[in-house]
Amino acid sequence: MKADRLLSILLLLQTRERISHVELAEHLEVSVRTVYRDVEALSAAGVPVWTERGRSGGVRLLPGYRTDVTGLTHDEARALFVLATEGTHDALGLGEAIRSALRKVMAALPAPHRGEAERTSERVLVDPARWMHGIETASDAHLAELQHAAFTDCRLQLTYRSGDAREPRSHTVDPYGLVSKAGVWYLVADRDGEPRLFRADRVLAAEVTDEPVHRRPGQNLATVWALLRERFESLPDGIRVRCRVRREQLEIFQRLFASQLVAPPHPMDDGWARAELALRELPDVRGVLSMGAAVEVLDPPEARAELAAVSTELAALYGARA
Repeated sequence: MKADRLLSILLLLQTRERISHVELAEHLEVSVRTVYRDVEALSAAGVPVWTERGRSGGVRLLPGYRTDVTGLTHDEARALFVLATEGTHDALGLGEAIRSALRKVMAALPAPHRGEAERTSERVLVDPARWMHGIETASDAHLAELQHAAFTDCRLQLTYRSGDAREPRSHTVDPYGLVSKAGVWYLVADRDGEPRLFRADRVLAAEVTDEPVHRRPGQNLATVWALLRERFESLPDGIRVRCRVRREQLEIFQRLFASQLVAPPHPMDDGWARAELALRELPDVRGVLSMGAAVEVLDPPEARAELAAVSTELAALYGARA
């Protein structure tokens, strides 16, 4: 829309002394001719903007023409630009919105704070993804439906595969909202009046119904999430797994399983290191297969049996194709 372009030009000019017409055209994804017309429209509306021609020319604003944000402290200005990586916003379809919002904030900042805020955005990056994991996986394809149900206060029909279930199940849930934790999206919802947590990457199908959501009185996303998080973190360790790790692969092992290590691995004289993992459930032990023969599970026996069964299935699969 033209109004959006005019506002974008004005905000950009408030952050830069001069911008060429070509640069503005590329940024706004319009022609240079359109930029000239937009600048003329700003001038006709009373904005003190003018054009200088030539190689060093461009579009300028009258010095001092800007809007200050009153009451914004130095630390508050910096804090606004310490944001999560763009992938989190992109997953919700808000990537361009956050970039536009930051441009507006930058344009409105008092001059003494602007440089420091810009340096903060260049020096600090918050990446919520775990090592070796992407922000969004192919299984997050239903995130849009989950978001739509939460925003429109509608019930959801889910086809969901739990971590310990062999077959997916269908659930009708009442969503409170979405939570992104360590790069993983979760749906916080009630199922049959009880709070539940659903990983977005385990949702096989999602359908927003016409039925209004039925949330428990006095509850919201923050309160239900706090309860679920407390329950999860207070669960006793489901299974302790002792294993040995090749010392040359110990660093990457510690990165991958940092949240599950009971204590720092203990190096041995035989080229291996001993480690102990605390897992929620037995199938979680399959994660060590990502390191191949660099990790050997020593006990409990059921953990070794789980890995042996999976390895047999893989050998049969790839052996048959060979």
